[in-house]
Amino acid sequence: MRAGLHREENLALSKLSGNWVLDPAHSSVGFAARHAMITRVRGIFTEFEGHLFLDGERPEASGAQVTIDVNSVDTRVEQRDNHLRSPDFFDVARFPKMTFRSTRMERLEEDVYRMAGDLTIRDRTSPVVIDLLYSGSVIDAFGVERVGFDGSAIVSRSDWDLTWNANLETGGVLVSEKIKLEFDISAIRVS
Repeated sequence: MRAGLHREENLALSKLSGNWVLDPAHSSVGFAARHAMITRVRGIFTEFEGHLFLDGERPEASGAQVTIDVNSVDTRVEQRDNHLRSPDFFDVARFPKMTFRSTRMERLEEDVYRMAGDLTIRDRTSPVVIDLLYSGSVIDAFGVERVGFDGSAIVSRSDWDLTWNANLETGGVLVSEKIKLEFDISAIRVS
């Protein structure tokens, strides 16, 4: 059992079947990329919405759909954010949204799930596999039922034709091909 989680205080996952909506105020959708081959740069998208359908008895029947406002990208550096919004990367003037739609869900072990789906960026769709850890459920201080998941996936930028780069004098490139997608999700029951 993970520190801070007391199973007797949480609802069993099998009792969580139903429809849920992501709570952007208590969730994050982000990414990490290698910069100049030596460090990681992290960013988030501050505006997104999504829906989950959970089937606790049959996790394979669960699913998700998420829409992200790409213009909301935030890496804490305005110049970099503007470059990411440009045609070199996301081209937000032409493609303001990215979407994820799940196609398959499976339980790997207690509290560990794998969700496959289609991620669309710049009108190009490629499959993504997200590993998810069920972090618990709770009735919060306001009487709202919440469920939490942490997730990540490794993707290749070129799958969406996000290939801009710059060669370094010492060898290598400025931006890594592999990007880690990171999710920390709090969802609220709607039915």
